[in-house]
Amino acid sequence: MDLDRYRKALEERQQELAEQIARSRNEGREARTAEVEDPIDVVTSSEQAAEQFQVGSIESDMLEQVRAALQRMDDGTYGKCIDCGRPIGETRLDAIPWTPYCLEDQDKHDRQGKEASLLES
Repeated sequence: MDLDRYRKALEERQQELAEQIARSRNEGREARTAEVEDPIDVVTSSEQAAEQFQVGSIESDMLEQVRAALQRMDDGTYGKCIDCGRPIGETRLDAIPWTPYCLEDQDKHDRQGKEASLLES
């Protein structure tokens, strides 16, 4: 496994996400503080601000995953599933270098997430 290649990809993604988060926060603030003329503009501005903050939240979550993957590299556990300890396939790491799970355990987590959201509905 080419750890240097994965580290470079993770560090680049980390930088991209940090820039995107800053941009989203700025756009959210600008949408919220823009002068508005009428009630419809107020609603539109509020919706735009909420959307930008939601995008920023998703990007923040991904940034944490990228940072966790870099930490696993430093710890020597990168490329091993954090649930079962089995190696994560290189094809999977090529697609999602920050993934903490092998495909089987990712499927389990996805199913559990879907079941939990169905119960909340």
